[in-house]
Amino acid sequence: MMTKTQRQHRINELIEREVISTAAQLVTRLQAEGITATQATVTRDLQELGTIKVRDEHGSRRIVVASSPKVSSPPLDHLRRMMGEWVVSVDSSANLVVLRTPPGCAHVVASALDRSALEGVLGSVAGDDTLLVIVSDEHGGAAMAASFRDLAGLE
Repeated sequence: MMTKTQRQHRINELIEREVISTAAQLVTRLQAEGITATQATVTRDLQELGTIKVRDEHGSRRIVVASSPKVSSPPLDHLRRMMGEWVVSVDSSANLVVLRTPPGCAHVVASALDRSALEGVLGSVAGDDTLLVIVSDEHGGAAMAASFRDLAGLE
């Protein structure tokens, strides 16, 4: 049995990655993954997540979270802007990358990184001025660090 928080997290992932325009489509998508939820439950979840319906850049109607970068700027552009503004150094070891920022700014970069859904990034942990990024083995820390340096305009 999936908790409400887990279900809402999965709904959020689905609407960020796929063009979904109705609660009924979400119910079908969830059922395909073995998650049981009624249309009424999914509708309440969408309200609690703060979703809205918009037309995307292709003219398709879709559900998005109101604060989602899809409503404003594309995630990679936002990540590039945040990294360029806040990241001061990038280091790596094996499948880990460490990003340094001024004090109090690591969470801003972490949020942009999370929303970008960058391929190869498994997750991140932000402190005050340091962000630890865990990278998949296929991508490797050194290669991801080079990509981050490029996004941040370093070197």
